[in-house]
Amino acid sequence: MGIELRQRWGAQPVWVRCALVVYVIGFVEGTRAHVADLLRGGLGAYASYGPVVLQVFFISLVVLDPIVVVLVALARPNGVWLGLVVMAMDVPANVFANWSMLRQDWWSLVRPAGMLPLTLFSVFVLVSVVPLLRHLSASPSAA
Repeated sequence: MGIELRQRWGAQPVWVRCALVVYVIGFVEGTRAHVADLLRGGLGAYASYGPVVLQVFFISLVVLDPIVVVLVALARPNGVWLGLVVMAMDVPANVFANWSMLRQDWWSLVRPAGMLPLTLFSVFVLVSVVPLLRHLSASPSAA
């Protein structure tokens, strides 16, 4: 497995490896944030975030984010796909959950903590997904 993984990563252009590392860092940070929320507030950590479906989604990120990390670290195309799905759901969920705060203080969107890193990372994922999938899917061991 280790040799195959090194070959899979080594077969990728430098920009693909760098993009995959950014994915790993971003989803590790997401995992860290959601685990910290659950450690602080338990299963009710997201109780003020609105509907139960949002609360369940935010809790599920404790599992989904690490799955993305593992799949991307293995240079698997399905990790990039799952990352896109997670971010496509995470940003609207966060906007919905934080809507009243965002309406009162829209500058919070450009502060270095909170929505800005999430938004920038989601833009990165959105912009990089097609080129990454092209390269990862073209690899002989992309299965």
